[in-house]
Parts: sequence; C-alpha cells; structure tokens
Amino acid sequence: MTPDHPLLERLRPLHRRIRDAVVESTSRAAAEALARVDADEGPGDTIYAIDRVAEDVIVSDVDRAIARESPVLLVAEGLPDGQVLLPEGVSPDRVEWVIVIDPIDGTRGLMYQKRPGWILTGVARVGPEGPFRARLRDIELALQTEIPLVKQHLCDELWAVRGRGAAAQRVDRLTGTSMPLPLTPSRARDVRHGFATIARFFPGGRATLAAMDDEIAEALLGPPRAGKALLFEDQYISTGGQLYELMTGRDRFIADLRPLVAGRHGAATGLSCHPYDLCTELIARECGAIVTDAAGAPLDAPLDVSAEVAWVGYANAAIRALVEPALRAALERHGIAP
Repeated sequence: MTPDHPLLERLRPLHRRIRDAVVESTSRAAAEALARVDADEGPGDTIYAIDRVAEDVIVSDVDRAIARESPVLLVAEGLPDGQVLLPEGVSPDRVEWVIVIDPIDGTRGLMYQKRPGWILTGVARVGPEGPFRARLRDIELALQTEIPLVKQHLCDELWAVRGRGAAAQRVDRLTGTSMPLPLTPSRARDVRHGFATIARFFPGGRATLAAMDDEIAEALLGPPRAGKALLFEDQYISTGGQLYELMTGRDRFIADLRPLVAGRHGAATGLSCHPYDLCTELIARECGAIVTDAAGAPLDAPLDVSAEVAWVGYANAAIRALVEPALRAALERHGIAP
C-alpha cells in the first residue's frame, strides 16, 4: 500500500519542477558557471550558482500550493535567516506545518556532472510549542527525488509517511513513464565484500576519521591481507545519496561523525551535516534500515540550517550488532565519544 499524507501530492510536483529546472540549467551552462560561489556567509552551506536555480522555485511554489490554505514555516538554505513564514505576513501562531527543504543535496558532484544530486524535503506538523521549536523527530512526511546527470534519463523518487511505510518509483524523464522501485536494505549479516563508509569529504579531521575507519575494519575483518580487498567505501558527497545507497541495499554501514571530531578536538572540519541533509532519514527507517545518532539513540536535532548532526546508518539489526561495538570503541579511543 502506498503511504499517503495531505501534503504528499502537493510536494511531489514541486520536486519534479526543481529537478527539471536544474537538469535544464546544467545542460545549458558550463560547469565553471554553475560552480561560481553565490554566497559564502551566513548559516548553512556555501551557496553556489546552481543552488539558486532550485531556490527560485521553492518559495513561490510552497506559497501557492500549500501556504495560502495551510500556513507554513519554510526552512531552507539561501533564505534570510534560513527560514520564512508563508504566506507573507502570517502570524506564527497560525502556522500549521514546518517544511524543511534541501533543494540540491550533492551540489558539488552534480555541478561538475560527476554524480546525481537529490531534492530532500521533510514535513512536521506544528505542535503546542509552535513552529520555531520543531525538530527532526517531528517529521511525519519525507520525500527525496533524484536530480540526474544530463546524460541520465532514469531518475528515482522516494517518499514515506511515519508509521505507514515507504514507497519509490523509477521515472523515465524522456517519456514520463514510471515503474515501482523496491526499497530493500541489504540483508547481509556482516560487511565482508560490501560497502561501509565513514564520511570524510572535506579537509579537516580526516586523519582521525580515516584512522577510525581502518580500526573498525580491522576489528570486523582482521588485519588487511596482501592482494585482497574485503571491504569498500563510497564517499558519496550527499547525505540523501548515502541514505539512498543504504535503502537500496548497496551500502551496509555509513557513519558521518564530522561534528564530533570538530567538537572534541577543537579543529575545524569544514562543512558538517545539517538537519536539512537528514530530513529524509524517515524513509530509510520506514523501509527497514536503522538510523541513529553517534550514541545509538534515535536521531534528533532542531529543524534549522545551522545545527551540526552526527549520524550512523545500518542496513539491518545484524549489521548494527556487529559494527556498533567497534564504532563505540573507536570513538572512545579517539576521545570523541558522545
């Protein structure tokens, strides 16, 4: 049964418009133009010219499709202070939904046409504390849509409603046809001959993160053997992309611990993961994967553009039981246990 939600069919067209606008822009513009830094100050990630292509669609579409009927607090990079109340002039006490959107997750890979990016959206119902206190744990609807490379005609759409499961489809953007896409995390009981990754995309803290990666691998598989490769990693520079790899059975374990390295050693790690990067982790959990914070607790953070979030994903309970003790030991050994 396909999970349903009152905002699902209002947001899916928005995702498709963003996808189409970005693909059209990347097909026309040189990579150097799309990689131009448009803003590098303020909360959230650096804003590149390619990000503006998607952001131009968001506010007007959310306002028109949702907010005029059900007022919204929209949270996204590139907005003033990272958020805006819609419709314009609405009082916060009338807001019904908090919608957090990352219009392009994986900007760097996409703007150089190295790897697809993702549109990520999470929706939380406003509780008694008001819209400005919403948290990651409050998200009840999540959608993520693949932004394909120009040369790629197939792209995937995924969504989930809390407690009602997840669904996905693969779309041919040339013909408009689609087919169901199974979301099945790996059922493997160990990591041998699979993909397991500790994220270390950018300079800063990589020595610690790489050392932990080697220590965990050795704890699970023993010392490296000459001429043998028993474990692989995939530094996909997109949190939504990493979650997708987990959901589709390609990755068995992923950890993004960058905020811990910066927080305990006082060394800058550059960019870290933010709540908008993780606003679709609900889909992973609804299809059977396990997503936690670095201490093993359910993932949570304020829905803003500045909080830094460490997270861990496991394909299944057997993988978690195997990997989590080795991960905790490595965190403690390096003095960064949460």
